[in-house]
Amino acid sequence: MSMFRLLVAGLFVALAFDTATAIADDSPHLGKPISEVDIKRWDITVLPDGSNLPPGSGTAAQGAKLYVDKGCSLCHGENGKGGPNPTLVGNPSLTADGIASPKTIANFWAWPTTLFDYIRRAMPWHAPQTLSDDEVYALCAYLFAANNLIPVNEEMNAQTLPKVNMPNHDNFIIKFPDRI
Repeated sequence: MSMFRLLVAGLFVALAFDTATAIADDSPHLGKPISEVDIKRWDITVLPDGSNLPPGSGTAAQGAKLYVDKGCSLCHGENGKGGPNPTLVGNPSLTADGIASPKTIANFWAWPTTLFDYIRRAMPWHAPQTLSDDEVYALCAYLFAANNLIPVNEEMNAQTLPKVNMPNHDNFIIKFPDRI
């Protein structure tokens, strides 16, 4: 009986392979193969431990100027304290208004590297990935200092940024901690 099952399983595998090949041959052949250069442009994820942070540095003073010059205040308000998009600065209670409580960098974010990753990847909203790494470090330094998470004169770089103490870090439950 087991030989019969093995034959049937082999028949299904062969049939599935032939079907997949036929579907591939019948595809509309849209797009083009992606190159290593194209992949490298998007392979910019920064992990919680700081892995993949690029070289560079910036200060809060540089970041404060960039925050104005790059138009960050148009979306996040003057000094990051409110605008049409989420407030970035402040430490309001996360329990006062339940789920509607404002979530800022200081009261909600678990890892400092998330700020770098998000700004580099998505900001400014109208021209993502146009900021230099030094500009991203400077904006991070400015926002961390504005949230009283670092001294105003501390330089942010690949060594200092992952060490920023995030107040809400221990209030997250990691579903798969072994995958980080």
